[in-house]
Amino acid sequence: MFVKAIEQASKYTRPIHTISRMVNNKDVVRGAATLFFINEEGYALTCKHVIHLLAESDKVNKKFNLFKKEFQELPKNGEYPSKVEALKKSYELNEGSLLQMKNRFIDCVDTLTGFTWHLHAEHDLAILKFNGFNRLMCNEFATFKKDESEIKQGKFLCRLGYPFPEFNNYIYRPEIDDIDWTRNGNEKSPSFPIEGMITRFVGDKSGKISGIEMSTPGLRGQSGGPLFDQDGIVYGLQSRTKHLHLGFDLENHEIQQGSKKKKINDYSFIHLGECVHVSVIKEFLREHNVKFQEA
Repeated sequence: MFVKAIEQASKYTRPIHTISRMVNNKDVVRGAATLFFINEEGYALTCKHVIHLLAESDKVNKKFNLFKKEFQELPKNGEYPSKVEALKKSYELNEGSLLQMKNRFIDCVDTLTGFTWHLHAEHDLAILKFNGFNRLMCNEFATFKKDESEIKQGKFLCRLGYPFPEFNNYIYRPEIDDIDWTRNGNEKSPSFPIEGMITRFVGDKSGKISGIEMSTPGLRGQSGGPLFDQDGIVYGLQSRTKHLHLGFDLENHEIQQGSKKKKINDYSFIHLGECVHVSVIKEFLREHNVKFQEA
């Protein structure tokens, strides 16, 4: 049903790769998010919470570099351990807190001097503008649903993004206490589509429809990805997943497992994706004079 639509969406949908580590932990954690391009000028859409993450990573890395500089200047004497702890405390580097985070835009532009953004005041939506590129690495762009009256309960739609990241082109360098990207390993992760039915609509503070609820979850890594129909027309943008308690709880429920009986507890939830409605997206793009396609 969505074969051709997924092929079309893949032409303008791209991953954002993230590596990070926590205080007192050398393990590198990988993550991903999604964006999709809307015109040849380098404009793309993603979630506001994704932009917050990108902005936060700059602050985190600057703080870590300042800490590391002071750390390296500490005299190696009897007070060294206590001074290290005092320095960590002054930089609020508590156990388990974020220490470093680095990001990469994959297959977006050939070169990049920076990027700017516009954040929606109310909804989880952001316009991302790539700056300083010579070549945009896509030549087809999202087309948005024009007749919003056709967006109805029961409609089957699909989302595309980059959950379950498989890239491994990163390393921890103990000699300089740093994480970094490398040219070795796998730098790609496959896209992952997930279909679902429109179950309900979400209203904003004024009561106007602003979101689309789906019968299936949006997966971690799909945030910022497009929601589209079988023709590849975009209806929204994946934002979050909510978890509703079903009330089918089992406590001390006895089951047979092989030759043994055991008691289990099970608390059931349904996981529903929420997407920013195309009407909100188009209004926001017009507000910032960003051109887009409709059909």
